[in-house]
Amino acid sequence: MTILQDIKEELQSLANSETARHSQRFFKTGKDEYGEGDIFLGIRVPVIRKLAKKYSQLSLTNIRSLLKSKFHEQRLLAIIMLVNLYKITDKQTQKDIFTIYINNTKYINNWDLVDISAASIVGAYLDDKNKRLLYDFSDSDDLWQRRISIISTYYFIRNNDFTDCLKLSKHLLNDPHDLIHKAVGWMLREVGKRNQSIEEAFLDKYASRMPRTMLRYALEKFPADTRKSYMAMKHRLTAHES
Repeated sequence: MTILQDIKEELQSLANSETARHSQRFFKTGKDEYGEGDIFLGIRVPVIRKLAKKYSQLSLTNIRSLLKSKFHEQRLLAIIMLVNLYKITDKQTQKDIFTIYINNTKYINNWDLVDISAASIVGAYLDDKNKRLLYDFSDSDDLWQRRISIISTYYFIRNNDFTDCLKLSKHLLNDPHDLIHKAVGWMLREVGKRNQSIEEAFLDKYASRMPRTMLRYALEKFPADTRKSYMAMKHRLTAHES
């Protein structure tokens, strides 16, 4: 038996049908929902993290194989392994991890998989490089590539570099999907935590055009009166258009 088979059998042994049913509802796996068709074993994230440490020596070839699994938790395990390895490895292996990631985004196909990894891999790798990929992803028909594009900027935000977050946020203002609205609002909120005046300057320009969910997420840390003021900008435009 190979180590990959060992891992898959251990995951199967940890499966919980009740947890799986809850996860499939929570991650919207029904027909025409964003996670349509995804299959869960029913294993909680802390358990997956422990397994990632236990099998930390797994090869990139085997991790890539796990990433292509039909089971959500196997893909999650692969993603966590890639993130963990990226932090401690050499430049060439980091490039290999980045390449595996961007070539297999069709398997990084729910918000938890994106959010746990995009900044730590894509953002980290592109930090000192051309970021054209993020703008290409922001134009993708694939929801998860668009979410990767904005969540990746969290790495830059943590280093007080807000340029790409603001450009991508503007670009994604008219995105049709609620999960992008939430992601953009979240990243703008993170900008505001570090420099509120920069977030406010963005909101002064675009609050009236922002989807309501995006705006609410962006304003979450603001004082109540400031939130009301920006939401009123949105309300006035909506009323005028109607």
